[in-house]
Amino acid sequence: MVKGTHDFAADPRNETILINVNGVMTPRAEAVVSVFDSGFMLGDGVWEGLRVHKGKIAFLDAHLDRLFEGSKAIAMDIGISRDALVERLYETISGNDMVDQEGVHIRLMVTRGIRSTPYQDPRVIISSATIVIIPEYKEALPSTVENGIRLFTVHVRRGDPAVQDQKLNSHSKLNCITACIQATQAGADEGLMLDPQGFVATCNSTHFFIVRKGEVWTSSGDYCLGGITRANVIRICRKNDIPVFEKNFSLTDVYGADEAFVTGTFAGVVPATEVDGRILTEGRGPMVERLQGLYKELIERDVA
Repeated sequence: MVKGTHDFAADPRNETILINVNGVMTPRAEAVVSVFDSGFMLGDGVWEGLRVHKGKIAFLDAHLDRLFEGSKAIAMDIGISRDALVERLYETISGNDMVDQEGVHIRLMVTRGIRSTPYQDPRVIISSATIVIIPEYKEALPSTVENGIRLFTVHVRRGDPAVQDQKLNSHSKLNCITACIQATQAGADEGLMLDPQGFVATCNSTHFFIVRKGEVWTSSGDYCLGGITRANVIRICRKNDIPVFEKNFSLTDVYGADEAFVTGTFAGVVPATEVDGRILTEGRGPMVERLQGLYKELIERDVA
């Protein structure tokens, strides 16, 4: 089954992981939340995907900045301090004996908490925020990182901030899910999404870049999540004298590109070899290979 950049090999160790639910380490089969939880009921919450490397969570400060800014934007009290949340994350890693393990991925989810009745008004909340931390042995397949993925431009657009601000990494992902469904049914791995003006915005679960004549282009960022890996790649380019531009560009620019790639916390930098049936590269091109190496170096420096 095609899963795009998030494809991974199943690991039997994940069947016995302990999941942190509101500070309590709970066996996977017993880890549950209430049917009245805001996340389940309304998608009311924010989340982060985190990678563990050499026992440390990579780019943790940037991820927590985004989490706490998002919770503030939706007037949600996480209920514990930033330091306490960091401690809880590392307790979860330690409790699963993952400190010295590689290939660990964490999903940190925070919802507004339990509602007294099925209703959207936050004033019906009767509990503190729900905080769930799921650690898994999960790593991107080498074949994906080397051979890349295929994209299909979907009809589903990224909305403007007055409808639903794309800067929020919220649990409300139906927009991206419908994009993913259309791309999958078209035989592609992920969906390429346009903004309301028809310019290229982002993918349904990753950020999109193209390479043209030695330059790296990505969208203006106005209609996509403030991606941590996206920002890191832009920073890498600037520090290594690679011309990089955040700008509006169209599918015509994409179809004529020399290379394309996507970025995300899970798989890092992944080549996009085909867009709407146009083959751009066979596997990864020279710029993508260079950026993959520079990104790995950045991770090493961050967790050192």
